[in-house]
Amino acid sequence: MPLIYCIEDDEGIRELISCALKSGGYSVKAFDTAKPFYEALEGMQPSLILLDIMLPDEDGLTILGKLKANAKYKDIPVIMLTAKSSEIDKVSGLELGADDYITKPFGVMETLSRIKAVLRRAAPHEDESEILTVREVSLDPSKRVVTANGEEVELTYMEFELLMYLMRHVSIAVSRDKLMERVWGYEFAGETRTVDMHIKTIRQKLEAVGCTDFIKTVRGVGYKC
Repeated sequence: MPLIYCIEDDEGIRELISCALKSGGYSVKAFDTAKPFYEALEGMQPSLILLDIMLPDEDGLTILGKLKANAKYKDIPVIMLTAKSSEIDKVSGLELGADDYITKPFGVMETLSRIKAVLRRAAPHEDESEILTVREVSLDPSKRVVTANGEEVELTYMEFELLMYLMRHVSIAVSRDKLMERVWGYEFAGETRTVDMHIKTIRQKLEAVGCTDFIKTVRGVGYKC
Protein backbone atom coordinates (compact mmCIF):
# COMPACT_ATOMS: atom_id res chain seq x y z
CA MET A 1 0.00 0.00 0.00
CA PRO A 2 1.63 3.31 -1.09
CA LEU A 3 2.40 5.70 1.77
CA ILE A 4 1.60 9.37 1.20
CA TYR A 5 2.73 12.29 3.35
CA CYS A 6 0.44 15.32 3.37
CA ILE A 7 1.69 18.66 4.77
CA GLU A 8 -1.26 21.03 5.10
CA ASP A 9 -1.91 23.47 7.96
CA ASP A 10 -5.66 23.81 7.39
CA GLU A 11 -7.23 21.12 9.57
CA GLY A 12 -10.38 20.77 7.45
CA ILE A 13 -8.45 20.33 4.20
CA ARG A 14 -5.99 17.99 5.91
CA GLU A 15 -8.76 15.74 7.17
CA LEU A 16 -10.52 15.80 3.79
CA ILE A 17 -7.35 14.74 2.00
CA SER A 18 -6.58 12.04 4.57
CA CYS A 19 -10.07 10.53 4.29
CA ALA A 20 -9.97 10.65 0.47
CA LEU A 21 -6.57 8.97 0.31
CA LYS A 22 -7.55 6.23 2.76
CA SER A 23 -10.70 5.55 0.75
CA GLY A 24 -8.52 5.35 -2.35
CA GLY A 25 -6.40 2.61 -0.84
CA TYR A 26 -3.43 4.67 0.35
CA SER A 27 -1.72 4.84 3.72
CA VAL A 28 -1.52 8.44 4.95
CA LYS A 29 0.49 10.50 7.42
CA ALA A 30 -0.64 14.11 7.74
CA PHE A 31 1.31 17.05 9.20
CA ASP A 32 0.37 20.66 9.93
CA THR A 33 3.94 22.03 9.95
CA ALA A 34 7.33 21.21 8.47
CA LYS A 35 9.11 20.07 11.65
CA PRO A 36 7.18 16.81 12.28
CA PHE A 37 7.28 16.12 8.54
CA TYR A 38 11.09 16.23 8.52
CA GLU A 39 11.19 13.96 11.55
CA ALA A 40 8.91 11.40 9.90
CA LEU A 41 10.90 11.59 6.65
CA GLU A 42 14.06 10.50 8.45
CA GLY A 43 12.26 7.39 9.67
CA MET A 44 10.38 6.35 6.54
CA GLN A 45 10.23 7.68 2.98
CA PRO A 46 6.77 7.99 1.41
CA SER A 47 5.77 7.05 -2.13
CA LEU A 48 4.55 10.61 -2.71
CA ILE A 49 4.30 13.96 -0.90
CA LEU A 50 1.37 16.38 -1.02
CA LEU A 51 2.81 19.76 -0.05
CA ASP A 52 0.93 22.96 0.72
CA ILE A 53 2.76 26.18 -0.16
CA MET A 54 1.49 28.32 2.70
CA LEU A 55 2.68 26.83 6.00
CA PRO A 56 3.22 28.60 9.33
CA ASP A 57 6.81 27.58 10.07
CA GLU A 58 8.40 27.06 6.63
CA ASP A 59 6.81 27.63 3.25
CA GLY A 60 6.25 24.74 0.87
CA LEU A 61 8.58 26.04 -1.84
CA THR A 62 11.47 26.12 0.64
CA ILE A 63 10.66 22.56 1.70
CA LEU A 64 10.49 21.47 -1.95
CA GLY A 65 13.86 23.06 -2.67
CA LYS A 66 15.45 21.18 0.24
CA LEU A 67 13.94 17.87 -0.89
CA LYS A 68 15.16 18.23 -4.48
CA ALA A 69 18.63 19.29 -3.32
CA ASN A 70 18.99 16.18 -1.15
CA ALA A 71 20.11 13.06 -3.02
CA LYS A 72 18.24 10.91 -0.50
CA TYR A 73 14.86 12.52 -1.18
CA LYS A 74 15.07 14.14 -4.62
CA ASP A 75 13.29 11.29 -6.43
CA ILE A 76 10.21 11.30 -4.18
CA PRO A 77 7.31 12.65 -6.29
CA VAL A 78 5.84 15.92 -4.97
CA ILE A 79 2.46 17.45 -5.76
CA MET A 80 2.01 21.06 -4.64
CA LEU A 81 -1.23 22.38 -3.18
CA THR A 82 -1.70 25.94 -4.47
CA ALA A 83 -4.19 28.78 -4.25
CA LYS A 84 -6.36 29.24 -7.34
CA SER A 85 -5.06 32.73 -8.17
CA SER A 86 -1.37 32.11 -7.45
CA GLU A 87 0.18 31.23 -10.82
CA ILE A 88 3.60 32.40 -9.69
CA ASP A 89 3.57 29.72 -6.97
CA LYS A 90 2.67 27.08 -9.56
CA VAL A 91 5.49 28.14 -11.88
CA SER A 92 7.99 28.34 -9.01
CA GLY A 93 7.03 24.87 -7.82
CA LEU A 94 7.38 23.35 -11.28
CA GLU A 95 10.77 25.01 -11.78
CA LEU A 96 11.97 23.60 -8.45
CA GLY A 97 11.01 20.10 -9.56
CA ALA A 98 7.43 19.53 -8.41
CA ASP A 99 5.73 16.78 -10.40
CA ASP A 100 2.32 18.44 -10.47
CA TYR A 101 0.09 20.86 -8.61
CA ILE A 102 -3.50 20.77 -7.37
CA THR A 103 -5.42 24.03 -7.18
CA LYS A 104 -7.62 24.75 -4.18
CA PRO A 105 -10.51 24.19 -3.93
CA PHE A 106 -10.16 20.72 -5.45
CA GLY A 107 -12.33 17.66 -5.97
CA VAL A 108 -11.63 14.31 -4.36
CA MET A 109 -11.79 12.35 -7.64
CA GLU A 110 -9.43 14.74 -9.38
CA THR A 111 -6.97 14.57 -6.49
CA LEU A 112 -6.94 10.76 -6.52
CA SER A 113 -6.56 10.73 -10.30
CA ARG A 114 -3.57 13.08 -10.20
CA ILE A 115 -1.90 11.10 -7.43
CA LYS A 116 -2.40 7.85 -9.34
CA ALA A 117 -0.97 9.40 -12.50
CA VAL A 118 2.13 10.77 -10.73
CA LEU A 119 2.80 7.44 -9.00
CA ARG A 120 2.45 5.64 -12.34
CA ARG A 121 4.94 8.03 -13.97
CA ALA A 122 7.37 7.60 -11.10
CA ALA A 123 7.45 3.82 -11.55
CA PRO A 124 10.49 2.45 -13.44
CA HIS A 125 10.14 2.41 -17.23
CA GLU A 126 10.98 -0.74 -19.12
CA ASP A 127 12.32 0.45 -22.48
CA GLU A 128 14.69 3.35 -21.97
CA SER A 129 17.68 2.21 -23.98
CA GLU A 130 17.10 4.29 -27.11
CA ILE A 131 18.85 7.66 -27.22
CA LEU A 132 16.70 10.21 -29.03
CA THR A 133 18.32 12.81 -31.28
CA VAL A 134 16.38 15.57 -33.02
CA ARG A 135 18.51 18.20 -34.74
CA GLU A 136 20.84 19.70 -32.09
CA VAL A 137 19.11 18.09 -29.10
CA SER A 138 19.93 14.64 -27.71
CA LEU A 139 17.96 12.88 -24.94
CA ASP A 140 19.07 9.76 -23.07
CA PRO A 141 16.03 8.20 -21.31
CA SER A 142 18.05 5.72 -19.21
CA LYS A 143 20.44 8.35 -17.83
CA ARG A 144 17.79 11.08 -17.95
CA VAL A 145 20.23 13.47 -19.57
CA VAL A 146 19.47 16.11 -22.20
CA THR A 147 22.16 17.86 -24.22
CA ALA A 148 21.72 20.70 -26.71
CA ASN A 149 24.58 21.98 -28.86
CA GLY A 150 26.86 19.74 -26.81
CA GLU A 151 25.87 21.27 -23.48
CA GLU A 152 23.86 19.50 -20.79
CA VAL A 153 20.43 21.00 -20.08
CA GLU A 154 19.03 20.41 -16.60
CA LEU A 155 15.29 19.67 -16.72
CA THR A 156 12.77 18.85 -14.02
CA TYR A 157 11.11 15.44 -14.08
CA MET A 158 8.01 16.61 -15.94
CA GLU A 159 9.95 18.84 -18.35
CA PHE A 160 12.03 15.79 -19.27
CA GLU A 161 8.93 13.61 -19.76
CA LEU A 162 7.25 16.24 -21.93
CA LEU A 163 10.30 16.83 -24.11
CA MET A 164 10.81 13.07 -24.49
CA TYR A 165 7.23 12.60 -25.68
CA LEU A 166 7.57 15.37 -28.27
CA MET A 167 10.91 14.01 -29.49
CA ARG A 168 9.46 10.51 -29.83
CA HIS A 169 6.74 12.01 -32.03
CA VAL A 170 8.95 14.38 -33.98
CA SER A 171 7.26 16.51 -36.69
CA ILE A 172 3.81 15.53 -35.35
CA ALA A 173 1.65 18.33 -33.98
CA VAL A 174 0.44 17.13 -30.57
CA SER A 175 -2.52 18.82 -28.91
CA ARG A 176 -2.40 20.09 -25.33
CA ASP A 177 -5.17 17.64 -24.41
CA LYS A 178 -3.14 14.75 -25.83
CA LEU A 179 -0.05 15.86 -23.92
CA MET A 180 -2.05 16.05 -20.70
CA GLU A 181 -3.33 12.53 -21.31
CA ARG A 182 -0.07 10.93 -22.46
CA VAL A 183 2.49 12.76 -20.30
CA TRP A 184 0.54 13.64 -17.17
CA GLY A 185 -1.76 10.63 -17.35
CA TYR A 186 -5.08 12.46 -17.06
CA GLU A 187 -7.24 15.01 -18.81
CA PHE A 188 -9.24 17.74 -17.12
CA ALA A 189 -10.92 20.59 -18.95
CA GLY A 190 -9.14 23.87 -18.40
CA GLU A 191 -5.97 22.29 -16.98
CA THR A 192 -3.87 22.44 -20.15
CA ARG A 193 -2.30 25.68 -18.91
CA THR A 194 0.23 23.50 -17.10
CA VAL A 195 1.42 22.23 -20.50
CA ASP A 196 2.07 25.80 -21.65
CA MET A 197 4.03 26.59 -18.49
CA HIS A 198 6.25 23.52 -18.95
CA ILE A 199 6.82 24.31 -22.63
CA LYS A 200 7.83 27.85 -21.67
CA THR A 201 10.45 26.71 -19.15
CA ILE A 202 11.85 24.05 -21.52
CA ARG A 203 12.22 26.67 -24.24
CA GLN A 204 14.01 29.04 -21.87
CA LYS A 205 16.50 26.37 -20.85
CA LEU A 206 17.18 25.32 -24.45
CA GLU A 207 17.55 28.94 -25.57
CA ALA A 208 20.11 29.49 -22.80
CA VAL A 209 22.46 27.10 -24.65
CA GLY A 210 21.73 28.54 -28.08
CA CYS A 211 18.94 26.17 -29.13
CA THR A 212 16.12 28.38 -30.37
CA ASP A 213 12.79 27.47 -31.93
CA PHE A 214 13.20 23.78 -31.09
CA ILE A 215 9.62 23.38 -29.86
CA LYS A 216 7.20 25.04 -32.25
CA THR A 217 3.69 26.22 -31.46
CA VAL A 218 1.13 24.91 -33.92
CA ARG A 219 -1.67 27.47 -33.81
CA GLY A 220 -5.00 25.96 -32.88
CA VAL A 221 -3.45 22.55 -32.19
CA GLY A 222 -0.55 22.39 -29.75
CA TYR A 223 3.19 21.78 -30.08
CA LYS A 224 5.76 19.85 -32.06
CA CYS A 225 9.53 19.45 -32.36
